[in-house]
Amino acid sequence: MATRVTKRQICGILNLDKPSGMTSRAVVDCVSRPLRGVKVGHAGTLDPLATGVLVVCVGAATRLIELVQRMPKTYRTVIRLGARSDTLDADGQIVEVESPKVPALEEIHAALAPQIGLIDQLPPEYSALKVAGERAYDLARAGRPVVLQPRQVRIDRIELIRYEWPHLELEIDCGSGTYIRSIARDVGEALGCGGLIEVLTRTRIGVFKQKDALDPQNLRVEEIPDLLRPALDAASGLPQLAIDQEGLAAILQGRALEQRFFGEAAIPAGEVALVGPDGNLAAIGEGDPNTGRVAPRRVLATE
Repeated sequence: MATRVTKRQICGILNLDKPSGMTSRAVVDCVSRPLRGVKVGHAGTLDPLATGVLVVCVGAATRLIELVQRMPKTYRTVIRLGARSDTLDADGQIVEVESPKVPALEEIHAALAPQIGLIDQLPPEYSALKVAGERAYDLARAGRPVVLQPRQVRIDRIELIRYEWPHLELEIDCGSGTYIRSIARDVGEALGCGGLIEVLTRTRIGVFKQKDALDPQNLRVEEIPDLLRPALDAASGLPQLAIDQEGLAAILQGRALEQRFFGEAAIPAGEVALVGPDGNLAAIGEGDPNTGRVAPRRVLATE
């Protein structure tokens, strides 16, 4: 007899390993279809060509999607030099560069250096960003003009793994909003030979690593509750404050917590994870040391 899974059981995070050729939406469907009536959402789209970590939040944990999206990410990619693509990857219309100049290794390093740090990056035309209320990729597919503005992104590290013309393999640590396809384009243009993404794998989002990720196509509904990681993992970068049953009752009523709820523990400024008496994440709060209060912002606990 199949195990009955109730909505009350379902709150947590799945670290899934998206296969190539599958959309991020299709990965979410692998979870939402068997869990009818339970809210499910992913934290950070991967292109169909890409593989790797796709964090899926389930139940009340969907309130933490923004936190996961802000976590640092690591990608492994193979850039193909000597060609360009309208989508900036191998899934698009590829145009070979005639008689491209083959860069020397020192030229590769010189082209990569300006990509590191806080940079202004122009997103791809084929992206989910909105232009006047419409998705950029919808405009691009319809042949309509796509006007996007550069956005500041943070790239912490680019390590050159291998360079054998025309392939350039890199490992990249970056912040949210970074497009690896744009890096391929910009490096290729700096080298004067063009470039596009041929292989892309997201190996990490914060504490969620590919080596621990699950195959989304092998999920069984009765197993999902046991496979869920605690919602607290999404708040791993935040300071934590423990609350007792009285504090839990207060945040369920939407009331701010005063210093007395935390004993001698200092109230930090900004976001803080409020951990309930059961050890689970009860809410994300906003701490104010000046007033000695923590206001609940995103409440996950139900009782």
